[in-house]
Amino acid sequence: MNAMNISEHMSSLGLQAREASARMASASAAEKSQALRALAGLLRTSGTSLQAENAKDIERATAAGLAVPMVDRLKLTTGIIETLAIGCEQLAVMPDIIGEIVGMKQQPSGIRVGQMRVPLGVFGMIFESRPNVTIEAASLSIKSGNACILRGGSEAIESNKALARLVQQALLQAGLPPEAVQLVQTTDREAVGRLIAMPEYVDVVIPRGGKSLIERISREAKVPVIKHLDGNCHTYVDDPCDLEMAVKVADNAKTQKYSPCNASEGLLVARGVGPAFLPKIGAVFAAKGVEMRCDAEARALLQQVPGANVQEASEADWSAEYLAPIISVKVVAGLDEAIAHINRYSSHHTDAILTRDHVHAQRFLREVDSASVMVNTSTRFADGFEYGLGAEIGISTDKFHARGPVGIEGLTSLKWIVLGNGEIRG
Repeated sequence: MNAMNISEHMSSLGLQAREASARMASASAAEKSQALRALAGLLRTSGTSLQAENAKDIERATAAGLAVPMVDRLKLTTGIIETLAIGCEQLAVMPDIIGEIVGMKQQPSGIRVGQMRVPLGVFGMIFESRPNVTIEAASLSIKSGNACILRGGSEAIESNKALARLVQQALLQAGLPPEAVQLVQTTDREAVGRLIAMPEYVDVVIPRGGKSLIERISREAKVPVIKHLDGNCHTYVDDPCDLEMAVKVADNAKTQKYSPCNASEGLLVARGVGPAFLPKIGAVFAAKGVEMRCDAEARALLQQVPGANVQEASEADWSAEYLAPIISVKVVAGLDEAIAHINRYSSHHTDAILTRDHVHAQRFLREVDSASVMVNTSTRFADGFEYGLGAEIGISTDKFHARGPVGIEGLTSLKWIVLGNGEIRG
């Protein structure tokens, strides 16, 4: 497409989405559930054709020399397709929160004032790599009564087109407008620029991908953005703590999976437990090939661990998101220094304290300025599914509207409603 055609294409998608959003906002819970169940069925019966389209993306990505982990993220295996179908069914049976009225209170004037939960309207989502995001975003959009415009990565274009066709088929089967979920049909980057600059059609944009993508969207968007840039999460081992539990949780927070944004990238250890804790976690990390970038005090305790890969930390390490088997390690005087370090260097995503002191735990919860703050558990739990949201469309480190994992509720807003019986203002 040339620039004019791209602009026309995006305006057309925007206009159709805006029109469809009105119907979706009034859709009944039964209609939305029917669409989600129909989508689950179509995913299961379309496995062969989906994988045929997916094979085209895999072949093109391999020929282009895409890294093996990136190629793996493109794959639509039978297991992934089934997981997507189950996710749709789970959303279908969740309560419908649209139209829910909260906080209704009688005022001295006689009027009653409350708030009603309503859809945002139209959201645009820009994502990279994994084609399963197409279904995750579409299903959450349907459940929350929104319309959406999806722009997936160019490396997954055939897979995304095939999945989007199933979504539109499911919407039709439920008597809902297929334009409620639309996929940008071009891989031209100009389409992204247009999508994020259409406030007349798009109410919010959600980027899901690497830091460079999210920075570009944040810089250029003319509509609100729900996003997080980094996942520099911390685990702080307090004095006192349960040493055995602390080793188990700190290990899980870092090594259960290295690439997610909720993996711990920094390990802070109170000086009082450092000599007992650090050799134990050091041995675990050494066995798993995790490089430890340490301050002088932590390095002195960890260098004695057989096979440990211990390096001197630089200033940049304290704010680094590695997404790899690397972790920064620092000994701190105690709770005050830990909170100060986290609030200075973290990305305000997810941070955890491992402690046996209830007062310390409560202070950490109150004073750490992050979207998710945890006590005695792994940062890896910062996830919409694990939080009981059914699914998530992303994680937000912003403070307005949605914060933390963004599920159905994060795709809605509240409007004030006022009920009266002829009252007039004096």
